[in-house]
Amino acid sequence: MVAITAAKFSRTSVPLLPPRENSLRIFHLLAAGDLPKAAATLFSLSSPDSAAYAAVLHACSSRRLLPLGRSLHRHLLLSPSPSPSIDLFLSNHLINMYSKCGRTDLARRQFDEMPRRNLVSWTALLTGYSQAGQHQQCIQLFSSMLVHYSPNDYGIVAVLSSSAGARDGHHGKQVHALVSKISLDANVFVGNSLIAMYSSCDGLEDDGFLVFKTMSFRNHITWNSMIAGFLQGGRLHLSLQLFVRMRRCGVEFDRATLISVISSCSSIRECCQLHSLCIKSSFASEAEVATALVKVYASHFGDFEVCYEVFSAVTKHDLMSWTGIMTASCEQEPTEVVFMFCQLRREGFKPDRHALSIAVKASAGFATERNCMALHLLILKSGYGNDTVLCNALIHAYARCGNHKLAVCIFDQMEFHDRVSWNSIIKAYAAHGKGKEALNAFQCMDVPPDSATFVGILTACSHCGYVNEGRHIFNQMSEVYGIEPQRDHFACMVDILARAGELLEAEELINQMPMEPDPVVWSALLGACRKHGETNIGRKAAQKLLELEPSNSVGYVIMSNLYCATKSFGDAAFVRKGMKECGVKKEPGLSWIEVGDHVHEFSVGGHRHPHREEILVELRRLVIKLKEMGYVADTRLVLHEIDEEHKEEHLLNHSEKMAVVFGLMNASSNWDCLKIMKNIRICEDCHNFIKLTSKYAGRELVVRDSNRFHHFTDGTCSCGDYW
Repeated sequence: MVAITAAKFSRTSVPLLPPRENSLRIFHLLAAGDLPKAAATLFSLSSPDSAAYAAVLHACSSRRLLPLGRSLHRHLLLSPSPSPSIDLFLSNHLINMYSKCGRTDLARRQFDEMPRRNLVSWTALLTGYSQAGQHQQCIQLFSSMLVHYSPNDYGIVAVLSSSAGARDGHHGKQVHALVSKISLDANVFVGNSLIAMYSSCDGLEDDGFLVFKTMSFRNHITWNSMIAGFLQGGRLHLSLQLFVRMRRCGVEFDRATLISVISSCSSIRECCQLHSLCIKSSFASEAEVATALVKVYASHFGDFEVCYEVFSAVTKHDLMSWTGIMTASCEQEPTEVVFMFCQLRREGFKPDRHALSIAVKASAGFATERNCMALHLLILKSGYGNDTVLCNALIHAYARCGNHKLAVCIFDQMEFHDRVSWNSIIKAYAAHGKGKEALNAFQCMDVPPDSATFVGILTACSHCGYVNEGRHIFNQMSEVYGIEPQRDHFACMVDILARAGELLEAEELINQMPMEPDPVVWSALLGACRKHGETNIGRKAAQKLLELEPSNSVGYVIMSNLYCATKSFGDAAFVRKGMKECGVKKEPGLSWIEVGDHVHEFSVGGHRHPHREEILVELRRLVIKLKEMGYVADTRLVLHEIDEEHKEEHLLNHSEKMAVVFGLMNASSNWDCLKIMKNIRICEDCHNFIKLTSKYAGRELVVRDSNRFHHFTDGTCSCGDYW
């Protein structure tokens, strides 16, 4: 940053030369890139001419050096005669400088104080407003200018850009009519701006294409604008077709062309063809192009390895390319995202709010909140503590990592809550079984709820057994808020009714759905049928579920468990046989717990864990103690062919039991609670086992299964055994 003031230089700091010689010296210094010395020379002169001031002001504009530009302005105002007054020529340069430096308020003040203005004055301020995103001011100024001057192509381009930014197609069409009237429609730059304007306004893409077709001359920016316009309007096939036509016409493509065309890909084949073209044309090593490829590959392939290969081919990464690969990897490889985030920092990049939000999102899937806390500290240090997007991400991450108290703390400290903030805290309460708090948050919302809000609040009602509240909120959706229930809302409502034993009402609601029920709806009904021992409705729900997802084990497993619970072992065996014949395998139960700096994974029996034998010894000791406290193994769902003793041994090997015992074996005295993650729903026996363990150990045990969080404390669970 160059910051020079007139007071820092005496009048004798450079040799006295004739005025023309001094101006030439300033021009030479600017041409050599030595702006500080040029400014010093200017400030030392007793009577610099307008051309010298204009040259230095132009350099300030190019480098966005507002402090030096303001110093020059002050020097102009304070310099005695025969120094030049701020004439029209210099006033236009001042407007341009202030506009380029983002101070359109100062540019407007200079404009308003001018005793006389020309077309350049109006155009400089128009361009400043447009580039600053102050689109309404630009449009209003353009209307005022028409009383005095006919616009040139620069003014037209500025106001068309603002019409595009404001999505004001009506005004854009008026400008287009003016363009035709003053015969600027043949100007390629104006034509390109017209295409961009029409493409930005909903439903006007065809008008943009009409401009494109009628242009007598097109440059590569014209083609790029139209390709990007089709992409923006969601007409991906036309974007690709126009690119093919561009190639046939022999027009050279550039980076911008490829980014738009790659983003238009809707199949793997198209993506691979464009990737090959990028490699042949040496664009694959450029960060912007690689980022576009990574995004498309992630959408269609979903393969982290392919995305990382594209990313690795980049010769010089920027923050955007890092953010792109992190975004592509967030869902499937959250651990890799954290490693990449650390690497980008090691390479000297300062993460922005987008990179930080992706890292926080990735951390939401971890066993504990430790990584979230480290990122939270970095967010505060980076000055983003009040950023709404990042606070929302932290609420979600803390809640997903099992610490809803920190999620609530973040929410309470936020200066501003948007709809996502409210949705996040409602979902956090719902996941942790805090139904009353979720309902209270819903009532306190100061923004209108959306579809996601109702999914969150209905989930809270489902987890807490609030049947009447759920019915009321479900009815309010359309009657009060005008939001028609979608499949997610019906699934929540079916779950609310079915869990409470209202199976006939739940079935009737499914029959009344205006759309076809999806697997989530049928699995909610089937799960409740297993809980309440209702085989007739359960059989119908299982049949529907298997029709929709024949390769998913959930329908087979729940139906088998339902038959076992009702002692229909022959039917259960028939279901398992059908599952085997169809080649469907049950998803293995896995549990994770973080101890020290390592995350330990447990499968059934813990066969892959190095401390398996010690864990089993300690587990058997614990079972003896729990039986003294009233624990009875729930063997109803274990295969009936196995004798009772082996049934208990089978239950003993469940992954969550082994994870809990391993955590207790390694727990230090200052650990308030142990947190376990599980990939499928916790079974009833493990639920009862961990409840009693929390009382015996005197610790809070938190289990996150595929459905919700269970906070076990002193022999009770936050779900109230309603799960």
